[in-house]
Amino acid sequence: MSRIAFIGLGNMGLPMAMNLAKAGHSLTVYDTVPAAMEKAAGEGMKTAASAAAAVDAANIIITMLPNGSIVLDVLAEIVPAAKDGAVIIDSSTIDIASARKAHDLVSEAGLEMLDAPVSGGVGGAVAGTLTFMTGGEREAFDRVKPVLEVMGGKIVHCGKGGSGQAAKICNNMLLGASMIATCEAFSLAEKLGLQAEAAFDVISTSTGSCWSVNSYCPVPGVGPKSPADNDYKPGFAIELMHKDLNLAQMAASEVGQATPMGAHALELYGRFLEEGGRGRDFSAMIEYLKSAVR
Repeated sequence: MSRIAFIGLGNMGLPMAMNLAKAGHSLTVYDTVPAAMEKAAGEGMKTAASAAAAVDAANIIITMLPNGSIVLDVLAEIVPAAKDGAVIIDSSTIDIASARKAHDLVSEAGLEMLDAPVSGGVGGAVAGTLTFMTGGEREAFDRVKPVLEVMGGKIVHCGKGGSGQAAKICNNMLLGASMIATCEAFSLAEKLGLQAEAAFDVISTSTGSCWSVNSYCPVPGVGPKSPADNDYKPGFAIELMHKDLNLAQMAASEVGQATPMGAHALELYGRFLEEGGRGRDFSAMIEYLKSAVR
């Protein structure tokens, strides 16, 4: 079993760490929020007084942090304290430029790193069914894949450093736009007098079929259970979708790629955030669209 340091015990990080501990790995954890540390201690994990203290005996270091600036700050603290041969896995969702800087920082210290953002939300973190999109050296990926498999159902090596983040933002740009289109379709169906269940039965088996319809339908009582059946409690919060769409637009601007649907999706989620969407699942967009004046 591996000696793992886990830094960042938020809504995603804590259940991921818990799954590693349940699998028998030795975990030392750190978070700046005392309540998160107390929860981890209650699950039998060893807590450290600082991020640097958490990593000094670890052969695998996992970070799950809010943004690229924080990731770089934490790496600047932990890299000098990390033992020779340690692999750092950053599962945060951050901008590609920061991800590449992180790889450079770690590589210059003689360590190995993977950027490994995840898809699957809190439910996937709890169930251990996340998808990991990883960028970095194949040898490092092969070494830590068994650990990632404890937390995830699908582990994909996407290429060189930064490729995991690229895969994540492309996927979530498509997801954000497809959810808006799904919400529009079901809202229009309702206005036209079509029952939601009938619309689902047709769309989910026809050319409009997609994950936003089949697995995460934004209409309560239709399809598999989703946040729509729990008053749109996330799930995947609108704030996180807005963040990922913004990262996608930053990346598109850097490489000169037109993404008009992604840009419009970012605008719509931004409006919804400003008009009462904060703290809700991103599929609650259907309520915003139903109330919007055409």
